[in-house]
Parts: sequence; structure tokens; C-alpha cells
Amino acid sequence: MTTHPSPAAIARYADPAADLDEVTMWSVEVHLEECAACRARLTGSPELLERVAAAVDREIAAGPAPARRRRWGAARHRWLVWHLAPWLLMTVAVLACAVLLQALQPRVPLVSLLAPIAPLPGVAIAWSRRHDPAWELIAGTPAAGFALLLRRTAAVLIVIVPALALASSRTGVSLALTLLPCLAFTAATIALGALIGVRRAAAGLGIAWTLAVLVPAVLSAHTPAVLRPGSSLVWALLTLALAGLAATRAADFRRLSSHN
Repeated sequence: MTTHPSPAAIARYADPAADLDEVTMWSVEVHLEECAACRARLTGSPELLERVAAAVDREIAAGPAPARRRRWGAARHRWLVWHLAPWLLMTVAVLACAVLLQALQPRVPLVSLLAPIAPLPGVAIAWSRRHDPAWELIAGTPAAGFALLLRRTAAVLIVIVPALALASSRTGVSLALTLLPCLAFTAATIALGALIGVRRAAAGLGIAWTLAVLVPAVLSAHTPAVLRPGSSLVWALLTLALAGLAATRAADFRRLSSHN
């Protein structure tokens, strides 16, 4: 059974002017961590409470003024992940190289072939606990979940869509067959990401498109059937269907699973 410190020892511990040896002070502090009754006796001293309140008031008055809340600071964490910047720059650089290569080999529609998978790296990083240093803090707020994912995905598309539009205008390919597949794969990543994680969904869709469409088209130097004129309506309907499916899975993004 633990021996309680005497009232005199507690009083001397609470008095900053009292001369208390280190051994006694240490034993009182260890006991106070485990004994609620002695803590209540210590905090029940009116003189101690007054001294603490006065000390807190002095520290607050002497401290710096409270920092003003910056609306931009809050908005940028909701809409942006600064770790996205290298991935977006890489994507834009790849599209620029595709424009140059397509100018040398017009039979291979590199811009159209890369359009569906262009936003996938950015979307994967936008919803990844491994690449967001503030993931635990943000994921626990009411603003997290599906709405946060959509905001960050929109931030990715704000960069990728103009880059694709510019690349399409430089190469003369159909703008619809560039942007619609891009949006369709973005919606597919979110819909599939509700089941297996956004990062895995982006990687899986990117690998599937690369092996099934991109590589065969480059080797054969022919435009694949899924990117030929007349397929725009199919891509538009597919985008709407996948966007609707993603909306129905919104609640799944509230669960912080290990595959995020």
C-alpha cells in the first residue's frame, strides 16, 4: 500500500518559496501521478490556485498577440497537397515530350494514348497517407472523406486538363477523345478506389491501359479502336456512369483503411 505524503510535505511542495529537497520533491510528484485524493488536496489550496491563475495571466499578457487565421492557409490544405507538385510537373513534361514525339511520328497518337492515365499519378498522391504529412490530422476532421478527395482531384484536373487541351491543339487530335477518356479514368479511379484504395486503383488502371492499349498501339503505329472518331459518345456515357457509381460509394472514404 502506498504511503501518502504528509499534509506538511504537500504544502511545502506547493509553496515555491519552501526549501524542499530533491528526493522528497520527486517522491511527492510520483505519488501525485497515481493518487487522485492527494492531487485534489493539492489543487484545493486557494493560495495555489490564485498563484497559478496569476502566473498564467502574466504569461498571456507578456506573450505575442494571437496569429490571425489565414483563409488561404486553410483552403490550400483542403484543395492542395504540395507533394503533388513534382508529380504534376512530371505529367506535364511527359505530355510535352509526347507532343514532340507525335510531331516526328504522326501515325502514333501519343497524346490521346496518354490522356486517360495522365491524371492518375496526381489523383493517387492526392489521397495517400504515405505522401501527405498531415494525413492523420486532416482525415480526422469533418471536412475529410469524399468531399476532400473531390476537391483535390479537381485541383489535379485544373492542371492536367489545360495541358491536355494545349497538347491536343498542337497535335491536331480530337479534344473530345483527349479529355473524355481523362475524365472517365479519373472517375473510375475514385469508384474503384472506394473498394481497394485510390492508390491501388490508379496503379491498376494505369497498368491495364498501358498493357492493353498503349503498348500495342505504339508497336503497331495505329490508332486503337477505343480512340477512333465516333467513340466520343461511348466515353461520355462511361464517364457519367462511373461518376454516378463513385458518388454512391462516398461513404467508403470515411473509413481510414490501410490501403489508402
